[in-house]
Amino acid sequence: MLARSKAAEIGATGIGKDFGGFVALADVTLTVGRGEFLTLLGPSGSGKTTFLMILSGFEAPTTGRLTLDGRDMTRTPAEERAFGMVFQSYALFPHMTVEENIAFPLKVQKRSAAEVKRRVAEIVEMVGLGGHGHKRPSGLSGGQQQRVALARALVYEPPVLLLDEPFSALDKNLRGQMQEEMRRLHRETGTTFVFVTHDQSEALALSTRIAIFEKGRLQQLAAPREVYERPANRFVAEFLGEINILPLTGASSDAGGGGGVFEGQALRAASAGHPGATNLAVRPEYMRLHMTRPETGNAVAARLDHLTYLGAETRLGLRTQGGTELTLLLPTAELPAGLEPGMSVWAGWPETRGFLL
Repeated sequence: MLARSKAAEIGATGIGKDFGGFVALADVTLTVGRGEFLTLLGPSGSGKTTFLMILSGFEAPTTGRLTLDGRDMTRTPAEERAFGMVFQSYALFPHMTVEENIAFPLKVQKRSAAEVKRRVAEIVEMVGLGGHGHKRPSGLSGGQQQRVALARALVYEPPVLLLDEPFSALDKNLRGQMQEEMRRLHRETGTTFVFVTHDQSEALALSTRIAIFEKGRLQQLAAPREVYERPANRFVAEFLGEINILPLTGASSDAGGGGGVFEGQALRAASAGHPGATNLAVRPEYMRLHMTRPETGNAVAARLDHLTYLGAETRLGLRTQGGTELTLLLPTAELPAGLEPGMSVWAGWPETRGFLL
């Protein structure tokens, strides 16, 4: 078994990056904790990959400072940082076997032949490639090639592993398998992982914390549950899956939460939300369908527009009397019998499941 890596802590203070007149990053400040699995998440062009390239040393920041365990590394070349890197394209050497690909960084570091052999054998088993060491990349599946890339990046026990959308070329089922592998490898190696993706579900499943970028700025940095349940702003709320947003009149907050009026119905949220918030937000899976107004909790009257059968779940599209569209995601087995588009219904949810935005 490979020894656990000496994981490092990375500090970024005021990082900015300009490409001519285009601002790719602006004043990004965060700390990647030792042994953490931090995911950089955002839409295309949000700055997440640029930030990863700055961490790797392949790009230099225009402004700001980087530290590694407290030591300045802002201008340290990529090769001296000795970080592991897994690219979107895997970047395997096609003329080398699996074992030769994995051994390459150890040979560059001039490790002894005995150590190279031992470490390669250990990591091959760790990533589930036993029996494939003699093959070349062309003889492997996409998932196996991804494992080779991971093994090559981890074999020399780097303090940090950087991953640039490594699962983007894999199909849905294989992505799920590789996510499980990634969790296990992170747990077993103890290495600090920094992972880039635009896949929200992937980020929520893998991360200890998520850094959400938009237009070059860091919008929120928090644990997966917090960014999903308590997003910092409307962009984060709408980017992380579906959400219903109800505009309020007379919105206010107090120590016990906050609320306001929507289409004549008083609505409350247990969380006060943000200063000046004028909307109540709730995720589709927390709303429930009622044929009459529920006696407790929040509720709004609506008309059922459409149903979309998804197997175990069904997505319901509703429209309130004032024209606000709502989405509910319900277990198919819980749907009332005889439900048809055009029916008058109520959407209800507990105060604890909504928040002001």
